[in-house]
Amino acid sequence: MDWRWTDSLGVALRGRGLPVRATDLARAAERAGLGSLWVIEDYFDPGAYAIAAAAAAVTERVVIGLGVVNPYTRHPALVAMETAALAGIAPGRVVLGMGSSNRKWIEEQMAIPFKTPLRGLREGVEIVRRLLDGQRVTYTGEVFAVNDVALEAAPRAPVPILLGVKGPRALALAAEVADGVHCSVLASPAHARRVRATTASRSRADFVVIAYVLVAVSDDRAQARASVRPLIAHYLGVLHGQSILADAGLEPARTQPFRDALMARRAAADLVTDDLVDTFAAAGTPADCRAALARWVEAGLDAAIAVVPERADLARQLEHLGRELAPAWKEMRCR
Repeated sequence: MDWRWTDSLGVALRGRGLPVRATDLARAAERAGLGSLWVIEDYFDPGAYAIAAAAAAVTERVVIGLGVVNPYTRHPALVAMETAALAGIAPGRVVLGMGSSNRKWIEEQMAIPFKTPLRGLREGVEIVRRLLDGQRVTYTGEVFAVNDVALEAAPRAPVPILLGVKGPRALALAAEVADGVHCSVLASPAHARRVRATTASRSRADFVVIAYVLVAVSDDRAQARASVRPLIAHYLGVLHGQSILADAGLEPARTQPFRDALMARRAAADLVTDDLVDTFAAAGTPADCRAALARWVEAGLDAAIAVVPERADLARQLEHLGRELAPAWKEMRCR
């Protein structure tokens, strides 16, 4: 794939009522000059492939990213089938993000065995990639198997596969089998540096590092920063104790109150200090956001995928992203 789409900001399509709004938002993002649209598959929200297909059908240029799907809820053969269909709608502009999801959703809530996640991800990537390449595949792994399977219509153009992973072993796997890494929300510049260091065996020409970045831009600085605090609080609880937060200098003691609030289903936005906003988000005036994004560029991030909080109107934010931030991102990336 031509990686020039990383020279512009991307945006995640998300929020309440997304199925009804997806086509309008996709058109607006393309008009704004953004480079990519990404669909997050959080269970049990609307399915990623349906939203991605709707966005693909009404756009002509923008890249459609799946960020990310897993091989447990969809067998790797089904992932390949769905991705090939999407690539048929949007030839040459589909990127597949794959991850292992998490034990709560997969095993606890859906009763799907969640054994050896890294092994399952490795096997899933191999099966999906071979099928998308047009091969007839027979494969028996520890987690997944296929017997004499080939897609009726493989994509005409290659579909890059990024891994949505965080830990050292998983990042090493990405460097071995994938075309890049898709970092999660709360991927600080320090985390981007670790991802780059861990995957240094791959050249930047053929291995991309992208990340979801919380973004809210407004002339009202306080309002923009307030809008990202609930999401920061939520994800600090979700990611408590993980290496992605340690990269940002947060010890478990610092994030324990957010975990406690999450488990008690209690709001914790009031615990999000200014330094946490500065570490994990680009929020504030256009100048504030440009300065924040520069830190991710300096850390080696190839593409920032804006995650707009629900308190900030996504349609209006798309205009701001295209006018105020996308040109600056391109300038910083292309120096």
